Amino acid sequence: MRHYDQVIIGGGLSGLAAGIRLARFGSKVLILEKHAIPGGLNSYYQRQGRLLETGLHAMTNYAAPGVKHAPLNRLFRQLSLSRKGFVFCEQLRSTILFRNQTSLTFSNDPAQLAAEVARVFPDCAGRFHELVELVRNHDPFQPRPWISARDRLAELLGDELLINMLLWPVMIYGNSNEHDMDFDQFVIMFSALYLEGMFRPAGSIKNFLDHLVSHFRELGGELRLRAPVASFKVEGDQVSQVVLASGEEISAGQVISTAGYPATLNFMGNADPVEVASHHGRMSFVEIINVLPGSARSELRHGDNTIIFFNFDEPFDYRCPDEAVNLNCGVICFPDNFHDLPKGEEMQLRVTHPANYQIWRGYSPEEYRRQKGEWAERSAAKVAEIVGNYRPKVLYRDVFTPLTVERFTGKADGAIYGSPVKVRDGRTPLKNLFVAGTDQGYLGIVGAMLSGVTMVNQHIFSGSGE
Repeated sequence: MRHYDQVIIGGGLSGLAAGIRLARFGSKVLILEKHAIPGGLNSYYQRQGRLLETGLHAMTNYAAPGVKHAPLNRLFRQLSLSRKGFVFCEQLRSTILFRNQTSLTFSNDPAQLAAEVARVFPDCAGRFHELVELVRNHDPFQPRPWISARDRLAELLGDELLINMLLWPVMIYGNSNEHDMDFDQFVIMFSALYLEGMFRPAGSIKNFLDHLVSHFRELGGELRLRAPVASFKVEGDQVSQVVLASGEEISAGQVISTAGYPATLNFMGNADPVEVASHHGRMSFVEIINVLPGSARSELRHGDNTIIFFNFDEPFDYRCPDEAVNLNCGVICFPDNFHDLPKGEEMQLRVTHPANYQIWRGYSPEEYRRQKGEWAERSAAKVAEIVGNYRPKVLYRDVFTPLTVERFTGKADGAIYGSPVKVRDGRTPLKNLFVAGTDQGYLGIVGAMLSGVTMVNQHIFSGSGE
């Protein structure tokens, strides 16, 4: 039986970051990934000679090099990675669009959103400035009871339409709760989206992952693909071995799981079903990737945006839809609309809508395939109201459902943002088992990676930091 100082379950960005942090200081560390490609939710695949990305609309938490306390730069320092090895492209601009054609445009310059709020909601300009100052000075990681973001924003802003418009991008980019969100989580995402901003690697997510995996292996870490975990062997109050689906047993001093809290509890073998169920989120999504000829760029309305966050529901409510898909709200992303990102002969238009996992799970295989095509067509008709009719130009299309999310990420019920109950300190009922990633409470790609780093620092390095 092989022994490792630490075993990490999941080769997504949180697991890779935790592994790099450990390997950097000499730990004998193993990452176990059940799929053939690392990355988890943010990965890639190839179809018809095209490399297509999964999950990545944009990374949040942009920071210019040298901004000392920015999460992005802190992450690079913790992982001993040089910013010079990565080229990052900032968003062009993004738009929040609601039914009554009210819109707010924002970019990586916070002053732009402030000016937009003053233009559209002049009575709220001063209040919005106060909200920004509150967010800048609020520590969202201090232990405190759950506080309703809606109630807090009602006190601060008072305008329901403005509140909903600010909440929509924040929620769809990282909220695991229906209807409302914890104010601390709101602060994290407000900072990530509106104060720091969005960006993406100049290359593909494959280039980004390849760089991280190479760095991990150069530091002595081991990554095993196609190695799903089946269970733990527990002795007293600790994990003694990690058991793979193949039956192989691996001994570990500590275990970090990025598989989500429900799956982590189930690995123990005697989890309380009620507790496991309480950590199942309900927010999942359908995503449609459309490949179009590059000439379509000049023909689409709003085609100069990076992302359009649209909502036609009245009243607005962030929740699991009653139908298989809610077409009235979603995200339209143009993945090549970033500064200094070369334009190719083809372009992508990616559309994401809230979806109902239970309905998708109930379809037979034949009906499932039919429903994917039908909802993709209905989505295209709805999105055409915003950007124009692109359907005749589609060269290739693929559809991901909540079942796809569950299969490739392990997130229970396809809940991309995991459990509505976050385990902020990462602790579990077992002394040497910790959770990292979305169920620990950090959000976004940079946040997920910082979660892996933070759990290592707090529980294995006893708070060692830089």
